[in-house]
Amino acid sequence: MIKKILVSQPKPSSEKSPYFDIAARHGVEIVFRPFIKIEGVSAKEFRAQKISLSEFTAVIFTSRHAIDHFFQLAKELRFNVPEDMKYFCITEQVALYIQKFVQYRKRKVFYGSTGKINDLLPMMTKHKNERYFVPLSDVHNDEIKNLLDEKKLHHAEGVMYRTVPNDFLGDEPFDFDMLVFFSPSGVQSLLKNFPDFKQGKLAIASFGPTTAKAVRDAGLRLDLEAPTPQYPSITAALNHFIEEANKSK
Repeated sequence: MIKKILVSQPKPSSEKSPYFDIAARHGVEIVFRPFIKIEGVSAKEFRAQKISLSEFTAVIFTSRHAIDHFFQLAKELRFNVPEDMKYFCITEQVALYIQKFVQYRKRKVFYGSTGKINDLLPMMTKHKNERYFVPLSDVHNDEIKNLLDEKKLHHAEGVMYRTVPNDFLGDEPFDFDMLVFFSPSGVQSLLKNFPDFKQGKLAIASFGPTTAKAVRDAGLRLDLEAPTPQYPSITAALNHFIEEANKSK
């Protein structure tokens, strides 16, 4: 019987989120509680990477986290971001977020439509004389670096933020019937917080193949995996799973 679910993400800002429909339809309690959090590296840690922001004329942003920590570190480093700095963003949503820090001008903000870095390459090659900087998380691959190398673009990457476990407090209840994970880091955080964790009847769901692999690699039972052709979203999969699990109860 599924009565209480922990979704390891922040609570949706929109009341129209499918999660709220699921809670109402099935009479379940859904708790939004991230297992991980993002924190910036210190100015000292960034300096140790031997990167000078003044060398660059353009920045490539892959997330809003990257924007937050780029401008925060720039402030800590007393680096005044030039007004003519160009920004290449992976989506329009990320591009619009820049307005939080600088005046948005289309002539200096570029974005893709697919959410993939390849989508930005034609625009970047049109600006082949720019010197590109890529703010990264401590957990990353070399996809962007390799693509920019292929196009012979001048660039450098720097770690500006990291993913860390969002520890549970001693008096925080852990009485869930189901956990929903979205990243391998979330699974690692569970095991860090509860080193003697025993799954028992607790159901575990995951979104994305790398998260599913992390659950299995941790020796845990994966009860629900998304996306699938039938259930492309975690909420669609979750709705069906609860329906089946609670049908005979």
